[in-house]
Amino acid sequence: MKILREILDKLKPNFEKGGRFPWLHSTFDAFETFAFVPKTTTKSGAHFRDAIDMKRTMTFVIIALLPALLFGTYNVGYQHFHSINPSLSFFDDIWGNLLFGLSKVLPIILVSYIVGLGIEFAFAQHRGHEVNEGFLVSGILIPLIMPADVPLWQLALATAFAVIIGKEVFGGTGMNFLNPALTARAFLFFAFPSSMSGDEVWIAEKADAFSGATPLADMMAGASLPNTSFMDMIIGIMPGSIGETSTIAILIGAIILIKTGIGSWKIMLSVLLGGALMGLTFNMFGSESNHYAQLPFYYHYVMGGFMFGTVFMATDPVTAAQTERGKWIYGILIGAMAVLIRVVNPAYPEGMMLAILLLNVFAPLIDYYVVDSNIRKRMKRWKLAEKLNTKGVDNV
Repeated sequence: MKILREILDKLKPNFEKGGRFPWLHSTFDAFETFAFVPKTTTKSGAHFRDAIDMKRTMTFVIIALLPALLFGTYNVGYQHFHSINPSLSFFDDIWGNLLFGLSKVLPIILVSYIVGLGIEFAFAQHRGHEVNEGFLVSGILIPLIMPADVPLWQLALATAFAVIIGKEVFGGTGMNFLNPALTARAFLFFAFPSSMSGDEVWIAEKADAFSGATPLADMMAGASLPNTSFMDMIIGIMPGSIGETSTIAILIGAIILIKTGIGSWKIMLSVLLGGALMGLTFNMFGSESNHYAQLPFYYHYVMGGFMFGTVFMATDPVTAAQTERGKWIYGILIGAMAVLIRVVNPAYPEGMMLAILLLNVFAPLIDYYVVDSNIRKRMKRWKLAEKLNTKGVDNV
């Protein structure tokens, strides 16, 4: 690291004002701050200093995503070989599964980072701003919520749309009101629905005779329960988006986020509560002819992207509610809306994406009314105290 520091120190004058490439200062600064803690310090005003800065926050989130990424990579390979030989067990040919999965997942990650970071670097250079570390997480979240067989050119378009329209037009990281990764998925779903629906997209290069239906597709087709067992859905042995299948891997990430204080446990728990409330409501009052309405509520947790969205999308600190009471309201509404969309809209069985994006829009409104309610309560207490004090003075 000392050698790298010396190399950067020698190159740095070339990218500062008066150097040979001052117009590339933002790009050089991005690489330097990625490798080392910035030397700059605040010079005026009062500031709270904390060891957890943006770079460390993004690093912890990436670490929390690794279990889902590794399992998803392996599962992509297993689903491919399992479609060719249905008698193949999950732990047969471990290296073959992993290498095939890597051959499919790695290009998706590379396209996501190259396109997204390229656009962010371009905007930073144009504005003369520092390159923010926010896309380090978005760049890996986008691949994890995509099918293994997504066309790379469509992924590039979706990533560009998410970065430009979902983030940069509003001022960049910290100013966006929609989750960038879900914005990319929504773009793909509405612009190229055939790449985000149907059995053929969830398993890369599957055998023609193999259906590859996801548990959500089974319910959409009218099954009373998914063909995949509940335990397999918890483990993640099923077709689906790359990083969304394994509930166990996602929960490991949730523990990391909660322990490090980065992810809000209140939002995670409230999403689960909202999903349970809506699921139980359908169980009690839904039509018996609608098998989806009679599905036990806990099945929703392990199907589709419900758990992944709960842990990594709903807790996005930029687009989620900020007030403590608002987090509970925000999370409960996400969980309830996700189950509602799944059951009521048979044309779109996966409701988590739309539920989170919808509540992203309403999160500022939720916080506004929570703050306004607190102000009104304090004003009432203050007026009451003023009246009591006035009466006390009069009595004396």
